[in-house]
Amino acid sequence: MTLVVSAPGKVLIAGGYLVLDPKYTGVVVSTSSRFYTVIRDNGKDSVVTVRSPQFPGAEWETKVIVNDEGQVLLQNIDEAKALAKNKFVNLAVQKVLTLVVEVKGASFLSSNLEQGLDITIVGDNDFYSQRAYLKAHNLPPTIASLNSIPPFVPTGWVKLSDVHKTGLGSSASLITSLVTALLLHFTIISPDALIPGGNKEKSLAHNVSQFVHCLAQGKVGSGFDVSSAIFGSHIYKRFDPAVIAPLMEKDSNIPLLPVLSPSNKEWNHEIQPFRLPPGLRLMLGDVDAGSDTPSLVGKVLKWRRESAERGELNTPIAYYYFRLKAVAENLWTELSARNQGLANILTQLLSLHVRQVEEYDSALSKAAAATYPNWVSLAGNDTEREVLEKLSETRKVSEEIREYMRMMGSAADVPIEPPEQTRLLDACLRNSGVICGGVPGAGGYDAIWLLVLETQSSTDQSPIDSLQELWSTWTELSVSPLTAVESRGGGVRLEQLDVVPGLEAVLN
Repeated sequence: MTLVVSAPGKVLIAGGYLVLDPKYTGVVVSTSSRFYTVIRDNGKDSVVTVRSPQFPGAEWETKVIVNDEGQVLLQNIDEAKALAKNKFVNLAVQKVLTLVVEVKGASFLSSNLEQGLDITIVGDNDFYSQRAYLKAHNLPPTIASLNSIPPFVPTGWVKLSDVHKTGLGSSASLITSLVTALLLHFTIISPDALIPGGNKEKSLAHNVSQFVHCLAQGKVGSGFDVSSAIFGSHIYKRFDPAVIAPLMEKDSNIPLLPVLSPSNKEWNHEIQPFRLPPGLRLMLGDVDAGSDTPSLVGKVLKWRRESAERGELNTPIAYYYFRLKAVAENLWTELSARNQGLANILTQLLSLHVRQVEEYDSALSKAAAATYPNWVSLAGNDTEREVLEKLSETRKVSEEIREYMRMMGSAADVPIEPPEQTRLLDACLRNSGVICGGVPGAGGYDAIWLLVLETQSSTDQSPIDSLQELWSTWTELSVSPLTAVESRGGGVRLEQLDVVPGLEAVLN
């Protein structure tokens, strides 16, 4: 039997930094780029083999042992192939097998490991920069070129630890697909758990994935990346970090199930439905300069804490322009209102599409051929005017978000939207049919995101084509598109091996 589970990447388009605080929400969009976990038998009693064929030497093998106390231990078979070398995978396997013992007993685990496990994990090409491949094959950095690359292309000589990631949340997607696949394999959850809408079993997959991801990172993050990998696009409010604090302690022997069970009321995260309106395409630009996200986050949180200690949390925001400090609480409150405003406006656009498809599409076609702020003047009727007004409101509120994020960056001395990114984004936003954009998540140099009208304009070039042309000639930063769009398939899901292009080939 072959089991295949996939989980999407993410883009946080609103809520950077605020999403760390349970008082605030973030708008997270799941991507069409996914991680895949394939589980088969390997014919080796109690042996788990894990392979990541996109990377050289990325194969690990371990023997599963359950001691007299019921603890699951992973014993190295070959030190050169020690699973412990990959902390994320090692912890996912060890913790899920521990949960299996808690729920079904040691004998169940042993009997279900008599044929061993062969686990293959691969990520779509978008998770890793493909610049080297494009250059080696003399291909321009375009979506068409990226679509011509074989699926799950190997990185050649680049090791897993050295690969240039694109900021789509590869570790969260990997952990979620692996944890969910193992829970399914050992029947801790059923396939029905992965149907749209979810149930308590899907919540268990969420809770276990959050715990493993936090444990591997050595800290409790906001969790929006794992949440998106499980549930797809949504408006997210984080869980209280205290819920998993007991399990985060070194050598903790606390049973997992009472803490991770969906019946544990301390899991208080909130998820509100959200998706992008039809015709608005998420477009991502990989910028060839990485950012140290933990470092950025640490500096912003330090600034906020010090502002509180100085008693400056309620300083009027106007004061910012005279002295670069303070304003933390007011700034976060203002940002929160605009983040929620962006989500509300996009949801209203979705409702307009449902009510008046023809007028909605007509309005988008007109906007695709024009630049902001000229959209509203193109309206031919009241419905078109309403749609075009909502597009204009989307631009306005997103620009306010960018402004406040830059203020935060200046106050905390952190490059949330570096000047080079500002100039790039401003140039993109001057193009016809480009609605809004920003730097996702914690900001920095990893990438930019844009919402672009996918409707063909009356000109020869679509907005997407125009952006690619701009990026190809941009010299201040090297910008390459990604192929990812919003995932219309939701979050974590079961896959058919022969339906996913290129997946069977990497197993051989």
